[in-house]
Amino acid sequence: MRKIRAYLDTSVFGGAHDEEFADTSRRFFDRVIRGEFIVLVSAETLRELAGSPEDVQATWLALSPEQVEEVELNAEVADLAAEYVRAGVLAGASMADALHVAAATVAGADVILSWNFKHIVNFSRIRRFNSVNVALGYRTMTILSPMEVAYGDEKEV
Repeated sequence: MRKIRAYLDTSVFGGAHDEEFADTSRRFFDRVIRGEFIVLVSAETLRELAGSPEDVQATWLALSPEQVEEVELNAEVADLAAEYVRAGVLAGASMADALHVAAATVAGADVILSWNFKHIVNFSRIRRFNSVNVALGYRTMTILSPMEVAYGDEKEV
């Protein structure tokens, strides 16, 4: 079975150490460790992680190279992120969030996971991200919180 390629923004790593999101985030990372997911990160994710608390960095560093794919931040990604801003999906001050969505889109991620409900996991914004994607010839993106993927197809007990 093909592993799901999930682009993570920094909030997912931080969520493993946040009282509200810790249980769900850790369940998701357990599924990564079991080999069900490949974690996609970009240079933007790594830049943000470098400035995060040590416990958040430790969650990132605990992943093995086989569990991770680094996606490139190239001109195509930058142009798509800028288009999200031009289209009013996000303000220029949220360029980092635009870069996350653009990097995942260009890399062909299966899903984007985030705990950022204001700028990324937001019904209205998801529709607008996808409108820009379709207008520019990209496929639509599935954008979810880790809550939607933390639980697999385990049998009911």
